[in-house]
Amino acid sequence: QVQLVESGGGLVQAGGSLRLSCAASGPTFSRSTIGWFRQAPEKDREFVAAVSWRGGSTNYVDSLKGRFTVFRDNAKSTVYLEMKSLKPEDTAVYYCAADSKFSLIIRTTPGGYDYWGQGTQVTVSS
Repeated sequence: QVQLVESGGGLVQAGGSLRLSCAASGPTFSRSTIGWFRQAPEKDREFVAAVSWRGGSTNYVDSLKGRFTVFRDNAKSTVYLEMKSLKPEDTAVYYCAADSKFSLIIRTTPGGYDYWGQGTQVTVSS
């Protein structure tokens, strides 16, 4: 099992930056792929980025490459999402999720993840 708690969200002006944290606990965290998703009002939850359990592999949605960076510190049991040059359309609730099935691939759909945090709100003003 994995327990996840996101933090770091808030209100930021367009062009600004935020770093989200996903603090994890549980016996399988270090062997779990961790993904970030976001959900804007009246929209489906969408994949943002993910990092493999060793941290050697990452995957990003094409539209966010270059602005968002995902990385993990297994010693701190934390995964981070660094977001730069934020835009109003980045406004959403951001969730981290764990794929604890020792998957060999990085999944990009919500159904591929079996544990979720409660989410953290990111609001980007214009």
